[in-house]
Amino acid sequence: MKTAIVQFGTSRFLQAHADLFISEALERGEALGKITIVQTTGAAERAGRLAALAAPEGFPVIVRGLEAGIEINRTQQVTSVARALSTATDWAEVMRIVVEEAEILISNTGDTGYRIDADSAGEAVPASFPGKLLALLHARFLAGGRPLSMLPCELISRNGSVLKALILSMQNERIGNIAFAAWLDTKVIWANTLVDRIVSEPIEPAGAVAEPYALWAIEQQPGLVLPCTHPSILPVADLMPYEKLKLHILNLGHTVLADIWLKQQRPDAETVREILSVAQIRSTLLDIYETEVIPAFAANGLGPEAKAYVAATLDRFDNPFLDHRIRDIANHHAEKLVRRIVDLTQWSPDVAMPKLAAIAKPA
Repeated sequence: MKTAIVQFGTSRFLQAHADLFISEALERGEALGKITIVQTTGAAERAGRLAALAAPEGFPVIVRGLEAGIEINRTQQVTSVARALSTATDWAEVMRIVVEEAEILISNTGDTGYRIDADSAGEAVPASFPGKLLALLHARFLAGGRPLSMLPCELISRNGSVLKALILSMQNERIGNIAFAAWLDTKVIWANTLVDRIVSEPIEPAGAVAEPYALWAIEQQPGLVLPCTHPSILPVADLMPYEKLKLHILNLGHTVLADIWLKQQRPDAETVREILSVAQIRSTLLDIYETEVIPAFAANGLGPEAKAYVAATLDRFDNPFLDHRIRDIANHHAEKLVRRIVDLTQWSPDVAMPKLAAIAKPA
């Protein structure tokens, strides 16, 4: 079977996000095709995942949580994966598929996925994901250079633009082919995307547990091909509003709760759901959302969107199946205060935000 979609990464996030969306779309006849999953690292603990990901019966994704206040608890079989390969053992086949079959590439390679310092000259298979991607794209170019859409899902702002700049720089240093550079610039469509779904735990050997909320916002541009149509996939003219909603409502809410947890020296194992069961703390967060955050978005023409996102965020925080520990959120708290709160005050300087300003003020 030919696979029009090649996915780099075997994470539980992708299993409960892109793989699930494409599986649901295939059932409706609204997907480009099935997926080849490519494991890009030699992590031994992930090797057993490959056979299970491509099993004919699929793998389970359990969706649990609240949706508009209603409890959801359902299991879905994901059957969108046709094959699962490893760059460590199947490099030639991965290259053949990218050259001959692929129309779309998807990636989710973790926090350090764009690092290239592990690469060495003369390697048959580059160590880094960008190194592998450059080699695969070069092979496709040499074989005729059919156009291709790249959909990175790494949690990096303007991820498509960042990855494109990195690949072009590497091409210049490692290959130096002007025609190849022009092809990378004009025939590969590097999409900026934003992904948003909490995938709380894996199911072994393949599968995941996820919340009901899911978003895959993809910035439109000429020539872009999407893997499927799906209610959670939003082609948008501009990612900025979606980045702001996530950063200054969901992430900001987490940081407000972490600040309370730190200052009150609350229990070490306390979760988001548990801290919000304290009436005074819940009231504090709701007041900040209502009197400072939503007005800040309204000042930028996004008031209704902010109200809807706050409601969805509270459902996510109250998820009875998710144990999201505050201590994990509190990591790197000082940096998060700047990015999530201070940046909001600068984005909406005419809106009074005394409560948020007090939280962000250095001790």
